[in-house]
Amino acid sequence: MNTVHLNKTTNQLVGTLAVPGDKSISHRSIIFGSLATGITEITNFLTGEDCLTTIAAFRAMGVDIEQTGERVIIRSKGYHELKEPNVPIDLGNSGTTARLLLGVLSGLDFHTTLFGDQSLTKRPMDRINDPLREMGALIDGREQGKYLPIAVRGQVLQPITFRPKVKSAQVKSGVLLAGLLAEGETTVIETTKTRDHTENMLQAFGAEVNVNGLAITIKGQQSLRGTAIQVPGDISSAAFFIVAALLVKDSEITIKDVGLNVTRTGILDAIETMGVSLDIAETAHVGGEVIGEINIQHQVAKASVIEGEIIPRMIDEIPILALLATQAEGRTVIKDAEELRFKETDRIQTVVDTLTAMGANIVATADGMVIEGPTPLHGATLDSYGDHRIGMMIAVASLIAEGTVILTDAAAINVSYPQFFDHLALLQNR
Repeated sequence: MNTVHLNKTTNQLVGTLAVPGDKSISHRSIIFGSLATGITEITNFLTGEDCLTTIAAFRAMGVDIEQTGERVIIRSKGYHELKEPNVPIDLGNSGTTARLLLGVLSGLDFHTTLFGDQSLTKRPMDRINDPLREMGALIDGREQGKYLPIAVRGQVLQPITFRPKVKSAQVKSGVLLAGLLAEGETTVIETTKTRDHTENMLQAFGAEVNVNGLAITIKGQQSLRGTAIQVPGDISSAAFFIVAALLVKDSEITIKDVGLNVTRTGILDAIETMGVSLDIAETAHVGGEVIGEINIQHQVAKASVIEGEIIPRMIDEIPILALLATQAEGRTVIKDAEELRFKETDRIQTVVDTLTAMGANIVATADGMVIEGPTPLHGATLDSYGDHRIGMMIAVASLIAEGTVILTDAAAINVSYPQFFDHLALLQNR
């Protein structure tokens, strides 16, 4: 399914949905389960391509990982028993795997080479490699290790106190993973709270981690213990159906078993600032993560300014929020989101170009975009550019666009949501 033809829906979207497991948590569950001693059982694992890449990476280092659909069993002897891979590790399109794995490999006593696809090869790795080098890591690659391919010679690492220049949970997590293998105590001090799945999961695996406001300190050379991990539904995936329900008249959708971690629910707060009412209920607390359900009904949004500390809590959902803004009343401004330029694509420019091609009134700024609404959308031939979130944004836009939308490279959606089109059809056909 590389090219699909999409048309405006004639039906409201109605039903209850469980979105796939959280991508960030699925990655981390494999990493920590592989570093731990004993058996780790993971349920509701995301079987998207990026997370399967993480499994393959640790299998290459000798970890016994059995995956059957959304259930994964990891049998590991701990990080001291990981083995040097026989061949370079292919990271595909997964930036999360790259940056977190660099933190791990920097503290392991062997040599590894990492490479990725055309998109990942353009994404900056110096933001994680610079602090790792401060800890004593030996890392080299294109432009002094700024870009893949990258070679790592693991060392005994020294602790640091690190203040990230970018608001990135991947960078924070890579340093904390290196700190787990280092001597002494490593501290990361953020300027803005980013998603905290790494801190939660470290504690779930028995690690000693101290979180004091924006400062996270980990004691080095600890042993982790295998455990059971239930992966919540991914709020980033749910966001596409939340916006779809808001846009399509007479729709009502309930999304169940979705993660409601406060560091990830910026999209819900942003939507509510646009005058939209969401019915949100917490149903469980598992492994430091909050799980719940969201009920959404069709409503007309109002323009808003989205900026500041909310942005790291919704960075992956900005493309679909931009689509909502094209149908909102007034001018929506999104800023402080320059990190979008370093995703699978330059998501600021890609979102603007894509929605402009459909008739939206939207312009790019250095750190975001300005959107005038409401504007009618029309069909066009559009490319996902290999970016799963751009592909899903286009698919949701097609539900309200006049004429046919032709989406090329639709297979990119499989990175995070392999069942996306099946779930969309389910809601349309009830």
